[in-house]
Amino acid sequence: MRHSIAHDLTPDMAQKTARAACDHYTTRFAKYEARIVWRDVSNADISFSAKGLRITGKVAVLAQNLVVDIDIPFLLRPFQGRAVDIVQRELNKWIAKAKSGEIV
Repeated sequence: MRHSIAHDLTPDMAQKTARAACDHYTTRFAKYEARIVWRDVSNADISFSAKGLRITGKVAVLAQNLVVDIDIPFLLRPFQGRAVDIVQRELNKWIAKAKSGEIV
């Protein structure tokens, strides 16, 4: 599942926003063994467990987009549409926080 969310943040603010969101969710979903490893300033590997399955993916912070690319196991594909909606909604909240000055 590859999903791109457009933003109009500066590159620095987009990176800060992505890191803040990722830090928040790894803490919030620690019981699902949520992990994130930043490979460089703009790219990260993510993983978590759900329903006994390990889910992995990548996050990329681009100039005008935040891209989330998650490998959805076959058994969870019926929920893919819901996952896209949640990712879109949550990232839009983080972009709004950045625009309102909540992320520095």
